[in-house]
Amino acid sequence: MRKTKLTALATTTVALTVLAGCTGTDDNTTPDGTITLEFLSLAWQKESVDANKALVKHWNDTHAHVKVKYVQGSWDNIHDQLLTSFEGGEAPDIFHDDASDLTDFANGGYLADLTPYLPKSLREDIPQTSWNTTTLDHKIYGIPFLQEPRVLIANTKLLKASGVRIPTAQHPWTWTEFESASKKLTRDKNNDGRPDTYGVAWSMKEPVSQSVNLSLSTDGHIFYKDKENKNEIRYDNPDSEIARLINRQVNKTHTAPRTGLGMSGSDTLPGFFAGKYAMLPLNFSYRQQVQQQAPKDFDWTVLPLPAGTGGTAQGTAPQTLSVSEDSNHKKQAAAFIAYLTQAQHQAQLARGDWLLPTSREALKDPSLTTAKYGWKTGTAIATSLRPSPVLGVRGYAEWKDKIATPAFQEYYNGAIGITELRKRLAQDGNRILDRYQR
Repeated sequence: MRKTKLTALATTTVALTVLAGCTGTDDNTTPDGTITLEFLSLAWQKESVDANKALVKHWNDTHAHVKVKYVQGSWDNIHDQLLTSFEGGEAPDIFHDDASDLTDFANGGYLADLTPYLPKSLREDIPQTSWNTTTLDHKIYGIPFLQEPRVLIANTKLLKASGVRIPTAQHPWTWTEFESASKKLTRDKNNDGRPDTYGVAWSMKEPVSQSVNLSLSTDGHIFYKDKENKNEIRYDNPDSEIARLINRQVNKTHTAPRTGLGMSGSDTLPGFFAGKYAMLPLNFSYRQQVQQQAPKDFDWTVLPLPAGTGGTAQGTAPQTLSVSEDSNHKKQAAAFIAYLTQAQHQAQLARGDWLLPTSREALKDPSLTTAKYGWKTGTAIATSLRPSPVLGVRGYAEWKDKIATPAFQEYYNGAIGITELRKRLAQDGNRILDRYQR
């Protein structure tokens, strides 16, 4: 979960502070041949920071001639911070980011192709679907190592009282069953026409990524390739099925509150604990906040998202580790990343961030397959994760900010219909994509 964005002035200050010491493009080699690599980490939770620092220390203790300097970064505007460092010739040798950033950086020539340096064991341990999130034009620009599905976090007491079938990763609800369950979980105890408990609360303060990524479960994609292999946007029935479901729950069946549309995931938690919402579709890492903030007698569970014609597939943009093209020590930097992403280390880092590792072996770790806090549900649905349709699409950020965010917000609020939403997303959106593909 990324923190809130800084103001422009604060961001500039952070960028200068964080990156001032990043001189990975210089030849940081001592007279005895010892190399020092700079590693910009975006870990921010204490457990995750401690895990990263412990792994760096172990590397330094066991490698006499290749040392790693840990540099603490921030998720706040990391794209702009890295771009400044690339253009200024002061990029770190190794940096932490997520797959959505790699397209622009790779096209700018800022990233090293890691293909020649990756050990076979690592290539085989991480599924090809994960490698596809960081591969452009047959070149690997990052190692995907942490990933995050969306799940349903549900009030166990309300679930049991409603009599609905409890879904599992092996037997999830269909989206139709989900709508039916939402109706059964919606309660108007005093019959005043306003539910005291809603079946579900959709937090749609930032509606685009989940609207796009969840479309995979209904065989949608939204971003496609045309006959000339150029990106184009379509918004036909499979692409819009989940959006139409959310609109229906908010504006027709009233099984989801309109107020949720302006909330972040964290904003919905007080109402969830108070019994106002029975289920919350949230990113997997929100389990940590639930565990820390829930009343002691509050019983909650983690359920898989429903399945459609595309099964339980959903898009994701995993966290990544990359090497700067200007680094003088690409082979050594890649070796450190390979060490950091070994199965046992991925499991350690995943626990610290309440995320899932991409490593097949790490997903078998007993600490990640326990039923406690829903870990078992997460690892069971990991094979359903696919590259987000937005990855590799130049112009996506502009489409998201200028077209998709306001259009989805108006649609979910009932201000526009599906025909107008299709026009804005596809017709207006393709004009933006075309400018990036001339």
